[in-house]
Amino acid sequence: QMQLVESGGGLVQPGGSLRLSCVASGFFLDYYDIGWFRQAPGKEREGVSCMRYKDNSTYYSHSVTGRFTISRDNAKNTLYLQMDSLKPEDTGVYYCAVDPNDYGCDYHTYYGMKYWGKGALVTVSS
Repeated sequence: QMQLVESGGGLVQPGGSLRLSCVASGFFLDYYDIGWFRQAPGKEREGVSCMRYKDNSTYYSHSVTGRFTISRDNAKNTLYLQMDSLKPEDTGVYYCAVDPNDYGCDYHTYYGMKYWGKGALVTVSS
């Protein structure tokens, strides 16, 4: 059974950092595009970051470019999102996602991905 489980969310002050982890089980991440999405209260889901498995090229939304870093460790079957210089507007539920179809990050971040975790809450507040 395919499963994605996020961890690492929590409360952090503005300017602080958090690292989200997402452990995959039931399949191997090696041949999957990976992504992170978030949903703030009262807002639509936003594609935050994506990485293609074929060439490890990355995508970041304009709102997080320069502050967030996506990565993967295929040996640990885990994907990560390092979040630095956090702002209150980064608050939301963060979801990891994967897709075996190499449609490209522009497609994935707009239309979503095939398999999803249940989400981790990130709250940025003083």
